Amino acid sequence: MLKSVSLENFTVFKQAQVTFASDLNVIIGENGTGKTHLLKLVYSSLYVGAKGNKEQGATNPTKAHFQTAIAHKLHAVFRPDELGRLARRDRRGRQRCEVSCFFTPDEQNLAFSFNTTSKSEVTVDQTPSAWVEKLPVFLPTRELLTIYPGFVSLYETTHLPFEETWRDTCILLGAPLARGPREQRIKQLLVPLEEAMGGKVELDQAGRFYLNVAGVSMEMHLVAEGLRKLAMLARLIATGSLIDKGFLFWDEPESNLNPKVIKLIARTILNLCRSGIQVFIASHSLFLLRELDILSQAEEFKMVNSQFIGLHPGEDGVEVQQGSTIDDIGPIDALQEELSQSDRYLDAET
Repeated sequence: MLKSVSLENFTVFKQAQVTFASDLNVIIGENGTGKTHLLKLVYSSLYVGAKGNKEQGATNPTKAHFQTAIAHKLHAVFRPDELGRLARRDRRGRQRCEVSCFFTPDEQNLAFSFNTTSKSEVTVDQTPSAWVEKLPVFLPTRELLTIYPGFVSLYETTHLPFEETWRDTCILLGAPLARGPREQRIKQLLVPLEEAMGGKVELDQAGRFYLNVAGVSMEMHLVAEGLRKLAMLARLIATGSLIDKGFLFWDEPESNLNPKVIKLIARTILNLCRSGIQVFIASHSLFLLRELDILSQAEEFKMVNSQFIGLHPGEDGVEVQQGSTIDDIGPIDALQEELSQSDRYLDAET
Protein backbone atom coordinates (compact mmCIF):
# COMPACT_ATOMS: atom_id res chain seq x y z
CA MET A 1 0.00 0.00 0.00
CA LEU A 2 1.21 3.51 -0.82
CA LYS A 3 0.98 5.68 2.31
CA SER A 4 2.15 9.08 1.10
CA VAL A 5 4.27 11.03 -1.34
CA SER A 6 6.46 14.06 -0.71
CA LEU A 7 7.10 16.50 -3.58
CA GLU A 8 9.46 19.42 -3.94
CA ASN A 9 9.66 21.46 -7.16
CA PHE A 10 7.74 18.93 -9.25
CA THR A 11 5.90 20.61 -12.18
CA VAL A 12 3.23 22.87 -10.58
CA PHE A 13 4.06 21.82 -6.99
CA LYS A 14 6.66 23.85 -5.09
CA GLN A 15 6.25 21.70 -2.00
CA ALA A 16 3.55 19.17 -1.13
CA GLN A 17 2.93 16.31 1.26
CA VAL A 18 0.11 14.06 0.07
CA THR A 19 -1.29 11.32 2.31
CA PHE A 20 -3.23 8.40 0.84
CA ALA A 21 -5.93 6.13 2.23
CA SER A 22 -5.63 2.37 1.96
CA ASP A 23 -8.74 2.14 -0.27
CA LEU A 24 -10.04 5.18 -2.19
CA ASN A 25 -8.14 8.37 -3.03
CA VAL A 26 -9.89 11.16 -4.92
CA ILE A 27 -7.79 13.99 -6.37
CA ILE A 28 -9.89 17.08 -7.11
CA GLY A 29 -8.96 20.36 -8.74
CA GLU A 30 -9.62 22.60 -11.70
CA ASN A 31 -7.68 22.29 -14.95
CA GLY A 32 -3.96 22.96 -14.67
CA THR A 33 -3.60 22.14 -10.97
CA GLY A 34 -1.62 18.93 -11.51
CA LYS A 35 -4.21 16.19 -11.00
CA THR A 36 -2.96 14.07 -13.89
CA HIS A 37 0.68 14.89 -13.11
CA LEU A 38 0.24 13.53 -9.60
CA LEU A 39 -1.44 10.36 -10.91
CA LYS A 40 1.30 9.75 -13.49
CA LEU A 41 4.14 10.38 -11.05
CA VAL A 42 2.83 7.92 -8.47
CA TYR A 43 1.95 5.39 -11.17
CA SER A 44 5.45 5.59 -12.66
CA SER A 45 7.08 5.05 -9.27
CA LEU A 46 4.90 2.02 -8.53
CA TYR A 47 5.39 0.59 -12.01
CA VAL A 48 9.19 0.66 -11.70
CA GLY A 49 8.96 -0.91 -8.26
CA ALA A 50 6.77 -3.75 -9.57
CA LYS A 51 8.32 -4.35 -12.99
CA GLY A 52 11.92 -4.35 -11.82
CA ASN A 53 11.85 -7.88 -10.43
CA LYS A 54 11.35 -9.24 -13.94
CA GLU A 55 13.48 -6.70 -15.78
CA GLN A 56 16.45 -6.82 -13.40
CA GLY A 57 16.26 -10.55 -12.77
CA ALA A 58 17.45 -10.16 -9.18
CA THR A 59 15.81 -10.86 -5.84
CA ASN A 60 16.83 -7.52 -4.32
CA PRO A 61 16.48 -4.12 -6.03
CA THR A 62 19.63 -2.20 -6.93
CA LYS A 63 20.25 1.53 -7.08
CA ALA A 64 21.67 1.27 -10.60
CA HIS A 65 18.51 -0.35 -11.90
CA PHE A 66 16.20 2.21 -10.30
CA GLN A 67 18.20 5.18 -11.60
CA THR A 68 17.88 3.95 -15.17
CA ALA A 69 14.33 2.63 -14.89
CA ILE A 70 12.82 5.71 -13.21
CA ALA A 71 14.40 8.09 -15.70
CA HIS A 72 13.08 5.99 -18.60
CA LYS A 73 9.58 5.66 -17.14
CA LEU A 74 9.15 9.35 -16.33
CA HIS A 75 10.28 10.28 -19.81
CA ALA A 76 8.01 7.70 -21.45
CA VAL A 77 4.93 8.61 -19.40
CA PHE A 78 5.24 12.41 -19.35
CA ARG A 79 6.91 12.78 -22.78
CA PRO A 80 8.97 15.91 -21.98
CA ASP A 81 11.72 17.03 -24.37
CA GLU A 82 14.12 16.63 -21.45
CA LEU A 83 13.57 15.20 -17.98
CA GLY A 84 14.49 18.53 -16.40
CA ARG A 85 11.30 20.03 -17.86
CA LEU A 86 9.43 18.25 -15.05
CA ALA A 87 11.34 20.26 -12.42
CA ARG A 88 9.59 23.45 -11.38
CA ARG A 89 11.40 26.64 -12.30
CA ASP A 90 11.45 30.03 -10.64
CA ARG A 91 13.36 33.29 -11.01
CA ARG A 92 16.46 31.83 -9.36
CA GLY A 93 16.98 29.51 -12.30
CA ARG A 94 18.20 26.00 -11.49
CA GLN A 95 15.98 24.01 -9.10
CA ARG A 96 16.11 20.45 -7.82
CA CYS A 97 13.03 18.24 -7.95
CA GLU A 98 12.78 15.74 -5.11
CA VAL A 99 10.22 12.93 -4.85
CA SER A 100 9.77 10.49 -1.95
CA CYS A 101 7.24 7.64 -1.88
CA PHE A 102 6.39 5.91 1.40
CA PHE A 103 4.85 2.45 1.52
CA THR A 104 3.59 -0.26 3.79
CA PRO A 105 5.87 -2.18 4.17
CA ASP A 106 8.68 0.36 4.60
CA GLU A 107 11.04 -1.84 2.59
CA GLN A 108 9.40 -0.51 -0.60
CA ASN A 109 10.12 3.18 0.19
CA LEU A 110 11.66 5.06 -2.71
CA ALA A 111 13.21 8.53 -3.09
CA PHE A 112 14.74 10.13 -6.19
CA SER A 113 15.66 13.54 -7.53
CA PHE A 114 16.78 15.49 -10.60
CA ASN A 115 17.24 19.13 -11.52
CA THR A 116 16.12 21.54 -14.22
CA THR A 117 19.22 20.82 -16.34
CA SER A 118 18.77 17.02 -16.33
CA LYS A 119 18.38 15.53 -19.78
CA SER A 120 17.74 11.92 -18.76
CA GLU A 121 19.51 11.55 -15.41
CA VAL A 122 17.89 10.66 -12.09
CA THR A 123 19.59 10.27 -8.73
CA VAL A 124 18.09 7.61 -6.44
CA ASP A 125 18.36 8.88 -2.87
CA GLN A 126 16.68 5.86 -1.24
CA THR A 127 16.63 2.44 -2.86
CA PRO A 128 13.84 0.01 -1.90
CA SER A 129 14.92 -3.29 -0.44
CA ALA A 130 11.79 -5.09 -1.67
CA TRP A 131 9.79 -5.05 -4.90
CA VAL A 132 6.17 -3.91 -5.22
CA GLU A 133 4.09 -7.08 -5.52
CA LYS A 134 1.74 -6.23 -8.39
CA LEU A 135 1.79 -4.03 -11.47
CA PRO A 136 -0.42 -0.93 -11.21
CA VAL A 137 -3.15 -0.24 -13.77
CA PHE A 138 -3.57 3.17 -15.42
CA LEU A 139 -6.81 4.08 -17.20
CA PRO A 140 -6.49 7.26 -19.29
CA THR A 141 -9.42 9.47 -20.25
CA ARG A 142 -9.52 7.76 -23.67
CA GLU A 143 -10.65 4.17 -24.17
CA LEU A 144 -8.00 1.87 -25.69
CA LEU A 145 -9.87 -1.18 -26.95
CA THR A 146 -10.31 0.22 -30.47
CA ILE A 147 -6.57 0.94 -30.90
CA TYR A 148 -5.47 -2.33 -29.29
CA PRO A 149 -4.87 -4.48 -32.44
CA GLY A 150 -1.15 -4.27 -33.13
CA PHE A 151 -0.63 -1.21 -30.92
CA VAL A 152 1.90 -2.75 -28.52
CA SER A 153 4.16 -4.16 -31.22
CA LEU A 154 3.94 -0.90 -33.20
CA TYR A 155 4.72 1.15 -30.07
CA GLU A 156 7.79 -0.92 -29.28
CA THR A 157 9.22 -0.84 -32.81
CA THR A 158 8.48 2.75 -33.89
CA HIS A 159 8.43 6.24 -32.39
CA LEU A 160 4.80 7.03 -31.56
CA PRO A 161 3.70 10.29 -29.88
CA PHE A 162 1.67 8.50 -27.20
CA GLU A 163 2.45 8.24 -23.53
CA GLU A 164 3.57 4.83 -22.31
CA THR A 165 0.57 4.37 -20.01
CA TRP A 166 -1.37 3.47 -23.16
CA ARG A 167 1.11 0.73 -24.01
CA ASP A 168 1.16 -0.58 -20.42
CA THR A 169 -2.63 -0.83 -20.28
CA CYS A 170 -2.88 -2.48 -23.70
CA ILE A 171 -0.50 -5.21 -22.51
CA LEU A 172 -2.79 -5.87 -19.52
CA LEU A 173 -5.88 -5.84 -21.76
CA GLY A 174 -4.38 -8.62 -23.85
CA ALA A 175 -3.59 -10.88 -20.89
CA PRO A 176 -5.39 -14.27 -20.67
CA LEU A 177 -8.60 -14.53 -18.66
CA ALA A 178 -8.11 -15.46 -15.02
CA ARG A 179 -9.13 -18.91 -13.83
CA GLY A 180 -9.37 -20.70 -10.48
CA PRO A 181 -10.48 -19.49 -7.04
CA ARG A 182 -10.65 -15.85 -8.19
CA GLU A 183 -13.42 -16.51 -10.72
CA GLN A 184 -16.27 -16.08 -8.23
CA ARG A 185 -15.02 -12.66 -7.11
CA ILE A 186 -14.45 -11.66 -10.74
CA LYS A 187 -18.00 -12.67 -11.61
CA GLN A 188 -19.44 -10.52 -8.81
CA LEU A 189 -17.69 -7.46 -10.23
CA LEU A 190 -18.40 -8.30 -13.87
CA VAL A 191 -22.14 -9.00 -13.74
CA PRO A 192 -23.31 -5.38 -13.23
CA LEU A 193 -20.84 -4.12 -15.85
CA GLU A 194 -21.98 -6.67 -18.41
CA GLU A 195 -25.61 -5.83 -17.70
CA ALA A 196 -24.90 -2.15 -18.34
CA MET A 197 -23.02 -2.95 -21.59
CA GLY A 198 -25.65 -5.48 -22.68
CA GLY A 199 -23.03 -8.11 -23.42
CA LYS A 200 -19.61 -9.64 -22.73
CA VAL A 201 -16.18 -8.48 -23.89
CA GLU A 202 -14.34 -10.87 -26.21
CA LEU A 203 -10.84 -10.86 -27.76
CA ASP A 204 -10.41 -12.85 -30.98
CA GLN A 205 -7.22 -14.54 -32.20
CA ALA A 206 -6.46 -11.61 -34.50
CA GLY A 207 -6.24 -9.30 -31.51
CA ARG A 208 -9.55 -7.46 -32.02
CA PHE A 209 -12.06 -6.74 -29.28
CA TYR A 210 -15.79 -7.35 -29.67
CA LEU A 211 -18.87 -6.95 -27.53
CA ASN A 212 -20.89 -10.16 -27.65
CA VAL A 213 -24.57 -9.23 -27.36
CA ALA A 214 -26.90 -12.25 -27.20
CA GLY A 215 -24.51 -14.37 -29.25
CA VAL A 216 -23.81 -11.68 -31.87
CA SER A 217 -20.33 -10.11 -31.89
CA MET A 218 -20.25 -6.36 -32.45
CA GLU A 219 -17.00 -4.66 -33.47
CA MET A 220 -15.78 -2.56 -30.56
CA HIS A 221 -15.47 0.61 -32.64
CA LEU A 222 -19.23 0.40 -33.30
CA VAL A 223 -19.97 0.44 -29.57
CA ALA A 224 -20.65 3.78 -27.86
CA GLU A 225 -17.48 5.27 -26.38
CA GLY A 226 -18.89 5.37 -22.86
CA LEU A 227 -19.63 1.64 -23.04
CA ARG A 228 -16.12 1.01 -24.38
CA LYS A 229 -14.71 2.48 -21.17
CA LEU A 230 -16.87 0.05 -19.21
CA ALA A 231 -15.65 -2.74 -21.48
CA MET A 232 -12.03 -1.82 -20.78
CA LEU A 233 -12.64 -1.96 -17.04
CA ALA A 234 -14.50 -5.27 -17.41
CA ARG A 235 -11.62 -6.81 -19.37
CA LEU A 236 -9.04 -5.80 -16.75
CA ILE A 237 -11.20 -7.36 -14.04
CA ALA A 238 -11.65 -10.54 -16.09
CA THR A 239 -7.89 -10.96 -16.57
CA GLY A 240 -7.25 -10.58 -12.84
CA SER A 241 -5.35 -7.28 -13.15
CA LEU A 242 -7.90 -5.66 -10.84
CA ILE A 243 -8.41 -8.50 -8.38
CA ASP A 244 -6.65 -9.08 -5.07
CA LYS A 245 -4.04 -6.57 -3.97
CA GLY A 246 -3.14 -3.98 -6.57
CA PHE A 247 -3.40 -0.38 -7.69
CA LEU A 248 -5.77 1.42 -10.06
CA PHE A 249 -5.11 4.92 -11.38
CA TRP A 250 -8.04 6.40 -13.31
CA ASP A 251 -7.94 9.84 -14.90
CA GLU A 252 -11.44 11.38 -15.05
CA PRO A 253 -13.57 8.21 -14.85
CA GLU A 254 -16.64 10.28 -15.70
CA SER A 255 -15.30 11.38 -19.11
CA ASN A 256 -17.81 10.68 -21.94
CA LEU A 257 -20.21 8.87 -19.59
CA ASN A 258 -23.83 9.76 -18.86
CA PRO A 259 -24.99 10.10 -15.23
CA LYS A 260 -26.60 6.65 -15.19
CA VAL A 261 -23.31 4.97 -16.11
CA ILE A 262 -21.33 7.23 -13.74
CA LYS A 263 -23.45 5.82 -10.90
CA LEU A 264 -22.35 2.32 -11.91
CA ILE A 265 -18.72 3.44 -12.17
CA ALA A 266 -18.85 4.87 -8.64
CA ARG A 267 -20.21 1.60 -7.27
CA THR A 268 -17.61 -0.42 -9.18
CA ILE A 269 -14.81 1.76 -7.82
CA LEU A 270 -15.96 1.14 -4.26
CA ASN A 271 -16.36 -2.59 -4.94
CA LEU A 272 -12.77 -2.69 -6.22
CA CYS A 273 -11.66 -0.98 -3.01
CA ARG A 274 -13.47 -3.64 -0.97
CA SER A 275 -11.70 -6.37 -2.95
CA GLY A 276 -8.26 -5.04 -1.98
CA ILE A 277 -7.41 -2.56 -4.77
CA GLN A 278 -5.97 0.81 -3.74
CA VAL A 279 -7.73 3.24 -6.08
CA PHE A 280 -6.56 6.70 -7.16
CA ILE A 281 -8.87 8.83 -9.30
CA ALA A 282 -8.61 12.40 -10.59
CA SER A 283 -11.86 14.21 -11.21
CA HIS A 284 -13.69 17.54 -11.20
CA SER A 285 -17.15 16.00 -11.62
CA LEU A 286 -19.55 17.03 -8.88
CA PHE A 287 -21.92 14.24 -9.91
CA LEU A 288 -19.27 11.53 -9.44
CA LEU A 289 -18.12 12.96 -6.11
CA ARG A 290 -21.67 13.15 -4.80
CA GLU A 291 -22.34 9.58 -5.91
CA LEU A 292 -19.21 8.32 -4.15
CA ASP A 293 -20.26 10.22 -1.03
CA ILE A 294 -23.79 8.79 -1.11
CA LEU A 295 -22.59 5.22 -1.63
CA SER A 296 -19.87 5.46 1.01
CA GLN A 297 -22.57 6.04 3.62
CA ALA A 298 -24.29 2.77 2.71
CA GLU A 299 -23.72 -0.18 5.03
CA GLU A 300 -21.89 -2.23 2.40
CA PHE A 301 -19.22 0.46 1.88
CA LYS A 302 -18.81 1.88 5.39
CA MET A 303 -15.52 0.04 5.84
CA VAL A 304 -13.95 1.68 2.76
CA ASN A 305 -11.30 4.19 3.84
CA SER A 306 -11.27 7.34 1.72
CA GLN A 307 -9.00 10.34 1.29
CA PHE A 308 -9.96 13.49 -0.62
CA ILE A 309 -7.12 15.61 -1.98
CA GLY A 310 -7.91 19.14 -3.11
CA LEU A 311 -5.47 21.01 -5.36
CA HIS A 312 -5.63 24.80 -5.20
CA PRO A 313 -3.70 27.23 -7.42
CA GLY A 314 -1.66 29.69 -5.37
CA GLU A 315 0.84 32.48 -5.93
CA ASP A 316 3.74 30.10 -5.25
CA GLY A 317 2.55 26.88 -6.88
CA VAL A 318 -0.32 24.52 -6.23
CA GLU A 319 -1.31 24.01 -2.61
CA VAL A 320 -2.81 20.80 -1.21
CA GLN A 321 -5.70 20.43 1.23
CA GLN A 322 -6.78 16.94 2.20
CA GLY A 323 -8.96 14.97 4.55
CA SER A 324 -11.33 12.02 4.88
CA THR A 325 -14.34 13.96 3.53
CA ILE A 326 -14.90 16.35 0.65
CA ASP A 327 -15.60 19.11 3.17
CA ASP A 328 -11.94 18.97 4.25
CA ILE A 329 -10.44 20.06 0.92
CA GLY A 330 -11.71 23.63 0.71
CA PRO A 331 -13.68 25.21 -2.17
CA ILE A 332 -12.82 23.96 -5.66
CA ASP A 333 -13.79 26.47 -8.37
CA ALA A 334 -14.85 23.76 -10.85
CA LEU A 335 -17.29 22.29 -8.31
CA GLN A 336 -18.53 25.71 -7.22
CA GLU A 337 -19.43 26.54 -10.81
CA GLU A 338 -21.66 23.47 -11.04
CA LEU A 339 -23.40 24.41 -7.80
CA SER A 340 -23.78 27.99 -8.96
CA GLN A 341 -25.33 26.89 -12.24
CA SER A 342 -27.92 24.80 -10.38
CA ASP A 343 -28.84 27.84 -8.30
CA ARG A 344 -29.09 30.06 -11.38
CA TYR A 345 -31.23 27.48 -13.16
CA LEU A 346 -33.66 27.27 -10.23
CA ASP A 347 -33.79 31.07 -10.02
CA ALA A 348 -34.57 31.30 -13.75
CA GLU A 349 -37.34 28.72 -13.47
CA THR A 350 -39.01 30.55 -10.58
